[in-house]
Amino acid sequence: MRQRARKFVGMIVTVLFMIVYALVAMAIGGNYAVGNGIFVELAYYITAGLLWLPVVMVLILWMAKPDPSP
Repeated sequence: MRQRARKFVGMIVTVLFMIVYALVAMAIGGNYAVGNGIFVELAYYITAGLLWLPVVMVLILWMAKPDPSP
């Protein structure tokens, strides 16, 4: 797959992943973190705020691979 196509596919996958991740994180946070004290909420928000990064970094690294030389 050429880099241009990888970037397009990666962009679509990233947007869809972020939408699903935000909804799941919001549901989990609303059920388990909210109302259990400021430290539980803070720990959850920090963890949920950083947990998506490895997935998106793998996608970005995949999108940035150079095209194979002919």
